[in-house]
Amino acid sequence: MDNDFMSLVPAHRTYINYLLNKGIIDSYAVSMESQTSWITLNTIDKEKADQILVKSPLYKYWDYEIEELFVYDSQHYRFPAVQLN
Repeated sequence: MDNDFMSLVPAHRTYINYLLNKGIIDSYAVSMESQTSWITLNTIDKEKADQILVKSPLYKYWDYEIEELFVYDSQHYRFPAVQLN
């Protein structure tokens, strides 16, 4: 990660936050250890996902694959536990 990369991070985070707020991104995670990131997008197809990713200021640094998920589950999508009084 050079200075050019780091200078683009704030604009990239702004773009990611915009997509999160619009509901286009469900989750975004980055590992500094492996320098890998995972983004779960809500799109119609892989082409639309690519059209979204290419707009990131960090796009030129990425070597990525787009995979369609069959199942996506997390605690955030579950109903809250019932608390009896």
